[in-house]
Amino acid sequence: MAAISGFPALADLRGRDLLSSADLNAAQTKALLDLAADLKAGRQRIDLQGRTLGLIFSKASTRTRVSFTVAMARLGGQTIDLNPQVSQVGRGEPVADTARVLSRYVDALAIRTFAQSELEEYAHWASIPVINALTDLEHPCQALADYLTLKEAFGDLSGLTLSYVGDGNNVAHSLLLCGALLGVNVRIGCPEGYEPDAAVLERARELGAANGAAVEVLHEPVAAVRGAHALYTDVWASMGQEEEKAARERDFAGWCLDETLIAEADSRAIVLHCLPAYRGLEISAGAIEGPSSRVFDQAENRLHAQQALLAALLDTP
Repeated sequence: MAAISGFPALADLRGRDLLSSADLNAAQTKALLDLAADLKAGRQRIDLQGRTLGLIFSKASTRTRVSFTVAMARLGGQTIDLNPQVSQVGRGEPVADTARVLSRYVDALAIRTFAQSELEEYAHWASIPVINALTDLEHPCQALADYLTLKEAFGDLSGLTLSYVGDGNNVAHSLLLCGALLGVNVRIGCPEGYEPDAAVLERARELGAANGAAVEVLHEPVAAVRGAHALYTDVWASMGQEEEKAARERDFAGWCLDETLIAEADSRAIVLHCLPAYRGLEISAGAIEGPSSRVFDQAENRLHAQQALLAALLDTP
């Protein structure tokens, strides 16, 4: 089985969990992006033949499910979909039992669920790496793909500014933490009452102070995007918030990422969205389909970033 070569910062990730973007340090985050770029370009080949990744997804998924499955296949391993609806997980078997049993069968688990506490419980009981494939608190795999896309557009990330306009949700949280580790200034623009979690903001500011990155929360969209190198948005109502959709659409009036906001950004600015997107709500059709958009490169980069992550967590000395 081929081990990763040329990335000493990744050695400490072997066998580890990834529950939050803040579980990585700056060197590890940068190395994962570099490894992802190498894998994408065909400069690295890593063999995880005989390894199996289990997926436990309690939330709907397109990109995360497919990208993890294909990433594992490209590494020579395989994936098993442990759908809660057709397994004992969905019938109330304790997480402690499920995690310990699955640790005897598979080599890692990617879990997509609602509560971060459930993910943490899996990690506590499992003896294999547990990966956050999205919770209500964070989406660290998405952030890795996002900053890989920014790196492709600009090269050196240090000193760049990413402006996220919209709900201070799980994606915003991981963008804050991952950006702070990479030395990227992160601005969150949102209506009052939709700010990111206070504890996540505090942690991001601590990491930013250590890595030369500023973290801001602004309540006016033009101010939030002015001069930024990346403009990012996400749906205003995340999974589980469908009943709030109408109220959120009223509260977010004027916050659509459109050509007017793009004009306020750096002339080289790129447009990002983690998808699915609702054109005419959080983003205009012109923004997502226009020359500044890197949305579909960003979606592809989920595959490469997760391939790098799996290689690091399942690497052999």
